[in-house]
Amino acid sequence: MAAPALIALAHGSRDPRAAATVRALVGEVRAQRPDLRIEAAHLSASRPSFEQVVDKLVRAGHEEVVVVPLLLNDAHHAQVDVPAAVAAASERHPGLRVRASRILGLEPAFLQVLDERLRDALRHARVRELDALVLAAAGSGDALANQAVARLARVWGSRHRLPVTAAFASAAPPATGEAVRAFRGEGRRHIAVASMFLAPGAMTDRAAELALEAGAVAVSDPLGAHPEVARAVLARYAVGAVELVPV
Repeated sequence: MAAPALIALAHGSRDPRAAATVRALVGEVRAQRPDLRIEAAHLSASRPSFEQVVDKLVRAGHEEVVVVPLLLNDAHHAQVDVPAAVAAASERHPGLRVRASRILGLEPAFLQVLDERLRDALRHARVRELDALVLAAAGSGDALANQAVARLARVWGSRHRLPVTAAFASAAPPATGEAVRAFRGEGRRHIAVASMFLAPGAMTDRAAELALEAGAVAVSDPLGAHPEVARAVLARYAVGAVELVPV
């Protein structure tokens, strides 16, 4: 029996860089598992849509699908939009068995990716010294999601033995500029910002702009199509595929 198809489901963005990043990530996932049928899809704005991809897989004869939401925080999109999309697909295709895995989330392994991206930014900016770090994330109206970012920031800071704070691009304080200014108010002058976002877009651009205006010495690129992120996608898929097995 063929393995379930995998849909890597992104939120979607009008920024073409976001869709390009999702395509590149799916390419990395395919390189790691060439035996699987793997497709990218989006909840909104970008194409192909989730509905289009599900319809294509059904036409190709697939009867089982695992949906891996490419989301880093467990907030509204994860709790409402993804389940609604999966339920609609199941209703539209009664013979299809579709299962959503848990989101990518804030994997501790992603700290390795953050470090790589930040080292690249520091090298480009010719920065050799740091005395504080800011972990920038999207932010949410869900306090628990923001607390998860703050916990990861503390773990990251302890690895580097530097003070660190979480900052958010929307929905919750502090913004990246506020976080940088707070450190500067303590007398720190070599503050770098790491971008805990999957892909670039208007939100990441604004977070970087505010941080640099406030005096940050470097801002890293988002996680992007890193092999570690692809491995996390496949780990979510593996659990979802097992859950599709009839008991």
